[in-house]
Amino acid sequence: MADLDVSREGRVVIARLNRPEKKNAQSEEMLDALCSALRAANDDPGVGCVVLTGAGDAFCSGGDLGRRANDGGGGAPTPLERMDRLHGVTHRVARAVEEFEKPLIAAVNGSAVGAGMDLALMCDIRFAAASARFAEAYVKVGLLPGNGGCYFLPRIVGVARALELLWTGDFVDASTALEVGLVSRVYDDERLMAETLAFAARLSEGPPVQQREIKKLLYQSLHTDLRTSLRAVSAHMAVIQSTDDYREAIAAYKERRKPVFSGK
Repeated sequence: MADLDVSREGRVVIARLNRPEKKNAQSEEMLDALCSALRAANDDPGVGCVVLTGAGDAFCSGGDLGRRANDGGGGAPTPLERMDRLHGVTHRVARAVEEFEKPLIAAVNGSAVGAGMDLALMCDIRFAAASARFAEAYVKVGLLPGNGGCYFLPRIVGVARALELLWTGDFVDASTALEVGLVSRVYDDERLMAETLAFAARLSEGPPVQQREIKKLLYQSLHTDLRTSLRAVSAHMAVIQSTDDYREAIAAYKERRKPVFSGK
């Protein structure tokens, strides 16, 4: 059984973390497959959106702590080996997500802990089941947030709330996650995937070029000043207004019909 199950509904790809017996703890195979799935979806013009979720009753319990059981014994990796592994193996998913230009939605169907919570934070949007719980639990096993938590979390919930969650490692439930902006929507468990896929299908019908440029501009604006951001918008806008999809959107608006986009 593959550690990542990839399926497709129309223009929506569903990537399901698939180690339910370990609460979908991350393995190298899973991380490899997820990177490959994101690259393939990014390059496929027939894909408009990717939904990331977990098999069974968990989203992702984090890194597989079982492989660390012998870290303190003979033959333990050196600090350099540990650093290279973290950067070369674990962090490649964050880099793949950063390069993914289309909408990426996390459907958090259960607990998201440590690197599992970080994986949800990497996504553009997070929807949660009512039973979902979140914890940056690294500190409870003597670790630092190892997969982007210190980067993503304060950008989503603010510095003070992020430090509270990172320092304590405490769980927050779905309703609290919604209250602090960690997730956008909460659904009953049995409705989560249907609602998420309906939203993803809606996004996948939008103009692909415009959606990609909006995503790029938004994330770039987090690291630039206003003048630089506005200058970038002017350049992107000039290109967008030359596309077939721009002309189709204007025509559909005037004709009071639903536009059909070609991605050109």
